[in-house]
Amino acid sequence: MNSSVPRILIVVNVFRPDLGGGVLFADMVDGLAEQGFKVAVKCAIPYYPQWADVSGSNGLQIETEIHNGYPVERHGLFIPSKPNSFFQRLIYEASFFLSLLRRRPKKDDFDVIMVFSPLIGSVGYATWVGSRSGIPVWLNVQDLSAQAASAGGISSGGFATRLLVGVQNAVFRKAKFWSSISQPMVDTLKDIPNAPSEVRLLPNWLHVSLQQHIASFATHPKPALGSKIKLLYSGNIGGKQHLVAFCEQLHATQLDFLFRIQGDGARVGDLKRWIEETGDTRFELHPLSDEADLAKALHEADFYVITEKPAAGNSFIPSKLIPGISSGTPILAVCDADGPVGQEVTEFDLGLHVSWSDLASLELFLTDVVKNPTRHIEWQQHALKRSEFYNRANGIERCVEFINHIMESTSKGKN
Repeated sequence: MNSSVPRILIVVNVFRPDLGGGVLFADMVDGLAEQGFKVAVKCAIPYYPQWADVSGSNGLQIETEIHNGYPVERHGLFIPSKPNSFFQRLIYEASFFLSLLRRRPKKDDFDVIMVFSPLIGSVGYATWVGSRSGIPVWLNVQDLSAQAASAGGISSGGFATRLLVGVQNAVFRKAKFWSSISQPMVDTLKDIPNAPSEVRLLPNWLHVSLQQHIASFATHPKPALGSKIKLLYSGNIGGKQHLVAFCEQLHATQLDFLFRIQGDGARVGDLKRWIEETGDTRFELHPLSDEADLAKALHEADFYVITEKPAAGNSFIPSKLIPGISSGTPILAVCDADGPVGQEVTEFDLGLHVSWSDLASLELFLTDVVKNPTRHIEWQQHALKRSEFYNRANGIERCVEFINHIMESTSKGKN
């Protein structure tokens, strides 16, 4: 090594100010910088979850800025006007890969390359650079792009899905070190032929800024469960979430509820039209809020809603529930029982899990909760207790340990 300070290149599509994963990934980089690592980031121009050029900087020029003391290199890419179009998503992936290729680090520039999946284009670039430079590549799987495309209706299944899975797995295998964020995802990765013998479990955490906003409500008692059930959904609204289908079932009930939906994404237009057509005032659609308002909404909600399309497998990130449980808000998870979120909610008794096949009984389930508020209080307590596992300091420490493991293993391999 030419430097006593470990040097890490992070390759990712979304990064602050992008929401969702962009905030989390940036917080990880911040954490590594705080631990003394010399970090640098290659990412796309801001576009998510709006699927639009929100900065007005998309183009051929590569923009470099200093962000929180480290360099961030932003690349232009093709942004799909129809994110659920299979053809447009292929161009999107390829365009980011080709855009990244315009700048390649040299052998002695970095000690480790860490790349986030879901974008196969990102992983393809990182492994291509790693194979030519000898820099070890850490594959951090947040989502399985090929399986998620099938679950979200982007690929039609059959041959197209098998082709995507084959390409994805082939690219993955070029990385020597793998990690993922939930045990079901780790198990899925281990089933890939010729996967590494170890796939490290490195859960996500509640990023520091949202943690501070949620903590500001810690001294305020949560509102008691009343006859009107207050539901909250916040995040991406796309094909994978199947949110309209859940709303249709909820609409058919006689329940007294208020469902506040804060989101954006490829299917937000469909949801907006559905709410307008039904005229059901129990549903409210709002844009994504800032973190202070999200913390307030979480504090006031009786349930934090997470929906996942049936047969989604393990392609979803269980970190969706971390803001909910950190605020002591029970989860209402509508998903497969064997997926990451379903397993988490059931194993740690974090709230109400409902399979899509049992959705017709949702009214009965929620009515029983109103009649038994003690159960709701137990879920609040369990949520807070489980949230301790997703502590930021613990999460950063796990990442540091894995980086040290990668560097030590690489060093031994050279000797």
